[in-house]
Amino acid sequence: MLFRSHQPMPLQIVRNDITKMSVDAIVNAANSSLLGGGGVDGCIHRAAGPKLLAECRTLGGCQTGDAKITNAYDLPCNYVIHAVGPIWRGGQFHERELLTSCYENSLALAKEKHCETIAFPLISSGIYGYPKAQALKVAIDAISAFLMENDMTVYIVIFDKAAYRISSKLFSDIASYIDDHYVETHINKTSEAMRRQKQFREMDLCESISLPEPSNVPLSKAATLEDALQQMDESFSEMLLRKIDESGMTDSQCYKKANIDRKLFSKIKNDKYYKPSKPTVLAFALALELPLPEIRDMLMKAGFALSHSSKFDVIVEYFILKQNYNIYEINEALFAFDQSLIGG
Repeated sequence: MLFRSHQPMPLQIVRNDITKMSVDAIVNAANSSLLGGGGVDGCIHRAAGPKLLAECRTLGGCQTGDAKITNAYDLPCNYVIHAVGPIWRGGQFHERELLTSCYENSLALAKEKHCETIAFPLISSGIYGYPKAQALKVAIDAISAFLMENDMTVYIVIFDKAAYRISSKLFSDIASYIDDHYVETHINKTSEAMRRQKQFREMDLCESISLPEPSNVPLSKAATLEDALQQMDESFSEMLLRKIDESGMTDSQCYKKANIDRKLFSKIKNDKYYKPSKPTVLAFALALELPLPEIRDMLMKAGFALSHSSKFDVIVEYFILKQNYNIYEINEALFAFDQSLIGG
């Protein structure tokens, strides 16, 4: 299952088989020998074919926290970056620093090769025992820091739902908030029929009321369509650019923080009446850390609203009320509840 917008978000969490990803580079969660192993490592070697192992034999292994790059052979990508993550030993042996280094070194190699797209597994979260929620946070922190200074599309690839977890407390808190606020619209056939009958009766009543002849209705002095258009409210694009100026952020700081593609931001900036998607509007509102009333206003200018009949909206509202505007953390939660992601 792959959540995408029309413009790729710079950082996405996807559910897929990493050996099937059509990207410039995939990252292999390798061991220090680089000669293959179990889990993701074994899957990548099998899919790439024997030439990958032959090239890896020439590399002389790799230190924990470092990464090395090879060709991809039979894989649909161009390169395989082999990153050696730390074994979890309770968190007291620099595991976080070493895992962060894996992501940083892998991204640096991808940049050297002019990669535009790269896919990571959740390094060290398998047989190396790194707690999945913590491993995901390290991945997102390292990747988002890189994306603040660089343009690249990065995927974190989760093979299946069982392999992915946010913290149990956060999951429980969000689930409780959904239970309290989510309104499912179950309409049985009887109630729907009654609603329609009432609507038809009201329509019949309206038809029985005589309306004035058109000639008796005075014309407005609001002369032309052009005059009316000039009286339109501030558009979404205008509000966005005004709020960016008020925030003190640069344009690039804002769209990167919002997990928005540079090309998409350019379209919004250059088209006063650009019609964004709802996740894109929310991404900018969260990046700007707007209060809930202003978020509702920004959504309204784009033709949207927050609704308690949408789990996506309820989850986003939960984070806003907690004053947590971190889009990457919100996307972790949205992914855990099988919702589309914020960004664009």
